[in-house]
Amino acid sequence: MFGMEIDATTWWGLLAVISFYIVGLLHILHALMNTRTSQGTIAWVVSLLFMPFFAIPLYWLLGRSKFSGYVRARRGNDAELRKLAHEMHHKLRHYGIDLPEENIFERGAEELGGLPFTRGNHVELLIDGAETFEHLFAAINQAKSYVCVNFFIVKNDKIGKKFQQTLIRRAKAGVRVYLLFDEIGSHKLSSTYLGELTDAGVECRSFGANRYWWSRLQLNFRNHRKIVVVDGKSAFLGGLNVGDEYMGRDKRFGAWRDTHLEMRGPAVQAVQMVFLEDWFWASNEVPELFWGADTNPSDQIAAVIPTGPADPVDSWQMLVTEAANSARKKLWITSPYFVPDDGVMTALQLASIRGVDVRVMLPNRADHLLVWLSAFSYYEQSIPFGVKLFRYQDGFLHQKIMLIDDRIATVGTANLDNRSFRLNFEITAFVSDTKFIGEVQSMLEEDFSKSLEVQLEEFTKKPFLFRAACRAARLMAPVQ
Repeated sequence: MFGMEIDATTWWGLLAVISFYIVGLLHILHALMNTRTSQGTIAWVVSLLFMPFFAIPLYWLLGRSKFSGYVRARRGNDAELRKLAHEMHHKLRHYGIDLPEENIFERGAEELGGLPFTRGNHVELLIDGAETFEHLFAAINQAKSYVCVNFFIVKNDKIGKKFQQTLIRRAKAGVRVYLLFDEIGSHKLSSTYLGELTDAGVECRSFGANRYWWSRLQLNFRNHRKIVVVDGKSAFLGGLNVGDEYMGRDKRFGAWRDTHLEMRGPAVQAVQMVFLEDWFWASNEVPELFWGADTNPSDQIAAVIPTGPADPVDSWQMLVTEAANSARKKLWITSPYFVPDDGVMTALQLASIRGVDVRVMLPNRADHLLVWLSAFSYYEQSIPFGVKLFRYQDGFLHQKIMLIDDRIATVGTANLDNRSFRLNFEITAFVSDTKFIGEVQSMLEEDFSKSLEVQLEEFTKKPFLFRAACRAARLMAPVQ
C-alpha cells in the first residue's frame, strides 16, 4: 500500500490542485485588502478558500473594487486633459455660489463630485420617453459644431434606428459626432449598426476593454451614464437609454416611467467634462470642444456630480447617506432597485425616527429578478422604523430621483444598490432652485398616487421558500 507508485499524470494533477489553492490564498489576501464591504469580503474569502477553481476566474471578472486603469488615465496620463479640466474648473468657480456653513449636504456633494454649484442655469424636467426624445432629437438636429453622446444601452430597434439616423444626418452635415456606449450594456448592438454610423463619419467607441490588457477582465465596471452634450451649450442626463422600452413599447413592461432633464448654462460644462474623461479612457483622444459658459436668465442653481469606481471613496453611497442625515422634513427617493448597504439603511431608519417623511418608491414589476427579490428582504428593516415603501403600479418604474426637504432635487442615473454605490460610473444633477423642486415634488406626488404602500405582511406572510430566495438573492448584492 505505502509502496504504491504515483505516475506523472497524477503528480501533475496534484501540483495543479496545490497551485490553485496557493493562487486562491493570494487572491484572498487581495480581497481582504481591497474589497470595500465586509459582506463582499466574506463572500469572496469563502469562495476562494473552498472553490478556488471556480472562484479565481470569477474574482478576476467581478472582484475588483476600483477601476485603477481609469484612475491613472484621468489623473496622470494626459497633460492636455489635465489642463482642460483645470481651466474648466476655474471658469466654473466664476459662476459658483458661496454655500452657507449650514448647507452641509451641498458642501459635501461639491467636495465628493469635484464640481461646484453654479448659478445662471436653466434646468427643464423631462417626463418619460416621448418628451425626452422629442427634446433630445430637436437639440441634436440643431447642432452646429459637435454632439457628444454617451449611453449605457443603445438598441437597434425603432427608436434606436431613429437615433442612429439622426446622428448620421448631423455627421453628413459636417457636425462632429462622438458616440460612446458601454460594451456590456450595449453588447447586442450589431457591427452593421455601428458600421453605418462610422461610414457616415460618426466616431464610435465602446467603454470597457479598450486601453490595457487587464481591463478586459474588469467586466464588473460599467459606464451607466446617459449623457448628450450639443455644442457645449445644452446637455441632457437622466434615466433613459436608447431603446423602445423607454417609449413604453415593450410588451412585457408596457408603460415605462422615467425622468430625464435638459440643462443650459455653466452646468453644461461640467457634464461635458464628465463625457470628455470617459471618452479619453475609451479612445485616448481629447477632441476640441467649446468651453465657454453662457448664463441663462432662469438663473437656477445646480451642480453636476459624477460618481464611480475611480473615486477614492464610495461617493454615491456617501451622498445618499448624507441626504438622509441632513433631511429635516422629507426624503423621497425613487429607484428601480432597492438594495441599500448597512450605512444607507441605518441613515434611512434614523431619519424616519427623527420624524422625517422617508419614502422609497420601487417598481412593482421585475426587470432583474435577483435585485427585485433582494428588495423584499429589506421590508423588515424599513417598515417597522417608519420608512415607507411604495410599489409603482402603472407600468415599470425606472427613474432615479431624490427630493430632500424643499432644498434639493436630484435627477440622474444612479440607483439605490451596490452597483451604483461602488461599481458603476454614474452622473447626477443636484438642483436647489425652488421652482424646479416644486415641479419634482408635483411629479412625485402624481407617481405616489399611482403606487400602493407596502405592508410588512407582504413579506412575512410569504411562503418560506420565497423568503429564503429573497435572502439568498440579497447575499449576491455585492456583485449584482
